[in-house]
Amino acid sequence: MNPLLTPARIGPVEIKNRIVMPPMTTRTSDAEGFVTDDSVAYYMARVRGGVGLITVEMASPEKCGRHRRHEIGIYDDRFLPGLTRLVDEIHRGGAKASIQLGHGGGHTRADICGETPIAPSAVAHPVYETTFETIVPEEMTRARIGQTIGAHAAAAARAEKAGFDCVEIHAAHGYLISQFHAPFENRRTDEYGGSLQNRARFGLEILRAVKAAVPDVGVIYRLSVEDFFPGGLTFDEGRQIAIWAAQSGADALHISAGHYRSLPSAQIVLPPMSYPDAPFLDFAAAVKSRIAAPVIAVGRLGDPALAQDAVATGKADFIALGRTLVADPQWVEKVARGEPVRRCLACNTCINEMRGGARIGCVVNGTAGRETLFAASHPLRGERIAVIGAGPAGLTYASLVAEANTVTVFERQPHAGGAFNDAGKAPLFQEVAANEKSLQRYIADLVAACAMKNVEFRFGTDVIAAPDLLAPFDRIVIATGAAYRFGLGPLVHSLLDSGLARAPGLVRLFSSNALREWFYYSARRGTAERFKALARPRQIVALIGDAAHAGKSKQAIAGAFEAALLGNHSQPG
Repeated sequence: MNPLLTPARIGPVEIKNRIVMPPMTTRTSDAEGFVTDDSVAYYMARVRGGVGLITVEMASPEKCGRHRRHEIGIYDDRFLPGLTRLVDEIHRGGAKASIQLGHGGGHTRADICGETPIAPSAVAHPVYETTFETIVPEEMTRARIGQTIGAHAAAAARAEKAGFDCVEIHAAHGYLISQFHAPFENRRTDEYGGSLQNRARFGLEILRAVKAAVPDVGVIYRLSVEDFFPGGLTFDEGRQIAIWAAQSGADALHISAGHYRSLPSAQIVLPPMSYPDAPFLDFAAAVKSRIAAPVIAVGRLGDPALAQDAVATGKADFIALGRTLVADPQWVEKVARGEPVRRCLACNTCINEMRGGARIGCVVNGTAGRETLFAASHPLRGERIAVIGAGPAGLTYASLVAEANTVTVFERQPHAGGAFNDAGKAPLFQEVAANEKSLQRYIADLVAACAMKNVEFRFGTDVIAAPDLLAPFDRIVIATGAAYRFGLGPLVHSLLDSGLARAPGLVRLFSSNALREWFYYSARRGTAERFKALARPRQIVALIGDAAHAGKSKQAIAGAFEAALLGNHSQPG
């Protein structure tokens, strides 16, 4: 049996499989922090997909620790009805529920949380939440430290009352406990500063207080074991704190790395596509070799074979999949059935847009953050469908409708991929350094998913030259992408294929927002019009992706989801 699909325990809780959904802020709660229908729908999509343990996003035990607008609330009893409803739904779906208790500390602002931010020391802290500001938090007194420890215990008791099976203490990524760990941010001279034992004291006291408050709840300690900046926590120190946390009663250690001050970039907290797979797995394995408590590994582990091997070889007991489950809520079910998954690109659009104020979304999953919109979906059944274009939008559409219909994909080129074949050669994809392998792997699995559902591919076929090929179909879906205006196509492809777009003298130009926007929009036009004329009067025509309006990948793929599941973008031939 695939070890990912076997049960395992976190303290008193048995989890049906080894897949954990870690906390990721969604902004689906209301402005006060109350659970909404959208919150429930978002998490339930992952429950229905087979995830064993759902960790609800970071919720501060104190109001002053709220680090995002629309962050879910747990610092007051008034949030209990919504949290109870959410847990009940998760349990009904067959998963276990956890919630992360995470205090922003100095990584928030008064305009976000409504109170003066607190931290181990009054050190200037850069805070990006829709806008960027630098703040100086208030140094915590011993009495304030005791108050915050008590607030964590009270929030854990609240979580238990709501029905959560586990709570996760957030000691990672530059939030309050992590700030105590880092000498740069912790300049105290009392028993909470100086030596590693002193810097670890605050978090471990929270852990022991939470364990005492909720002895029947699984308590997970999420820890950055390496901060990647001078004055941050080093791995030797992080591993020692993990050992102390296990000795202090943690039922599991969730091993991550990175900090908002990390160098060369804070992106390492969520390793983007330019990083290799599993960059933190060796950290998890090194901790696991020293403790008896189970270890949860995290960070670019969405390749099913890699995740399986990590558990099979004893490097970790559980695998946390964050962005992977945003991209494909059905990841677990697909792995169980031996089907290709929808690959996360590690483009970090989900996180970067959320930090800018948007609700969570995804380039390759048009339903993410919009699950209530798709709750009333009515997929097509029993139709013969021709999809013109095997780019990301056309392949997405074909994969979504293929089970209940007969689908043929026509592609003029000898291979699939469309614009994604060029996108990986540019300096940037979305806002991160582009990586061809990530995009190619996504396309390859999408093609494989279509083939498994009996989609027929006709590569090297130009339907403009052979329009009679479309005659047998009930529906024609035009996903032919966009073309460059002014004859620029050959020049653009030459720049990308030759690598000049990444040359030292040109990379800054090709990375500029103005030029990128011009290449996405003004310099391109949709190609749908010349294909619409091929449709016969009885045929339904759908225009999706760049074929309709030149733009970015996220909008193009979202349009494919809407056309396939909601029937949008269709018109008579």
